[in-house]
Amino acid sequence: MTKYIAAVVVLLTSCAVAQSTPQYKLLATSRTSTMEKEINEAAREGYRFAGTMGGDTHEGEIITIMRKLPDGDDRDRFQYKLLATERTGTMQREMQEVADAGYEYAGQMARGEVMLIMERDKTEATRSHSQYRLLATSRTGTMEKELNQAAADGFEFMGLLKRGEVMAIMRRRAQ
Repeated sequence: MTKYIAAVVVLLTSCAVAQSTPQYKLLATSRTSTMEKEINEAAREGYRFAGTMGGDTHEGEIITIMRKLPDGDDRDRFQYKLLATERTGTMQREMQEVADAGYEYAGQMARGEVMLIMERDKTEATRSHSQYRLLATSRTGTMEKELNQAAADGFEFMGLLKRGEVMAIMRRRAQ
């Protein structure tokens, strides 16, 4: 438990440098559906997603940190979708579906299942939607090859996690 509290303190301290008097909200739950609801409630109160971790926490909780938006910013500016599945193909499909609805990758974690947090900024509603590619393999040499092929196809690396296999999240912004 102590190492998790220390990790949260480090996260909060590193985020504090960017704003003089930041305010944070820590959300913790063991249910993914509850976490999505709580993230969106905090967003309606004027908070934005800052970071997350899950899996090896106290009682398997998902911990998410939300940061208060600056005064004058639209309190209801951001909306979130939390995607969770054990199947790579399902995650690829769901990730692209929410991207087509205007959401962008914000963070990831693994705890028995892969979990992604996708964020939509209502002030950017007219922007073209990104394409996502989820790479998954148990061999690092294969992953390097797939990363370079995706990069050649115009995708950029967004995140990496391991849940039985190595998974890389790649994004190509719409032209």
